[in-house]
Amino acid sequence: MAIRNILKEGDETLRKVSKPVEKIDQRILTLLDDMAETMYNADGVGLAAPQVGILKRVIVIDIRDDQGLICLINPEIIEANGEQVDEEGCLSIPGKRGLVKRPSFVKVKGLNREGEPVILSGTGLLATALCHEIDHLDGILFTDRVIPETLEG
Repeated sequence: MAIRNILKEGDETLRKVSKPVEKIDQRILTLLDDMAETMYNADGVGLAAPQVGILKRVIVIDIRDDQGLICLINPEIIEANGEQVDEEGCLSIPGKRGLVKRPSFVKVKGLNREGEPVILSGTGLLATALCHEIDHLDGILFTDRVIPETLEG
């Protein structure tokens, strides 16, 4: 495993749409491992592959609960309900924080590291993290969704 460089706001890679993973091979598994190590090293709760310069639909999340590390390949939100407003930040936009309106419940489908289909439901912070990281796969940053007057930093 290795700690990768996290791209910062202004890098054009963060604004590109990521491609689906066609085959889960050793490169994808190494990417997942490196992303998890990079996220933990930066004290984050989530990281998407574009943030480390790889335009693949891969995310890792750990909101520090009993579920532990979540690795999703080709994640897609299939259901979203409710509304919550919470403060967000981003490892690619250090020092900035702001309030973002997101669904309070999401259901996501994707593949796990073994290539098996999984469906994951989340509320609260997990719902926010899933939305935030999946946004990265489509070139969307939290600052695009922030309530403007709440952006700090």
